[in-house]
Amino acid sequence: MARLGALLMLASAAAYLLASPAFVAPPRSSGLPEIDVRVAAATAAGLAPLSLEQPAGAYDSVVAMLQSWLVGGTVLTVIFAAAIIAAAANPLTKRRQEVQNMMNKK
Repeated sequence: MARLGALLMLASAAAYLLASPAFVAPPRSSGLPEIDVRVAAATAAGLAPLSLEQPAGAYDSVVAMLQSWLVGGTVLTVIFAAAIIAAAANPLTKRRQEVQNMMNKK
C-alpha cells in the first residue's frame, strides 16, 4: 500500500510539472516604448565630453604616439649598440684570451 501511495504521489508531481506552462508571455504594452527622462539625461551627460573634442585632436595624439615610439626605438637601439660594443671591447675577455694563448704556447 505504501508503494502504491508513493507511486501515486510521484505520478501526480510529474503530471503537475509537465502540465504547467513553460513560457509565460509578458503583458501587452501600448506599442510605443516609454522614454525615461533619467536615461536620456544620463546618456547626454556621458556623451557631452565627446562633443568638446575636435577631430584634429585624434590626429595629434596619433602623431605624438608615433613620435614617442620612434624616440623609444632609437633609445633602445643606442642602448643595445652600447652593450654590443662593451661586450666586444671587454678588457677582461681580452686578458683571458691572452692568458689562454700564453698557456697554450707553453
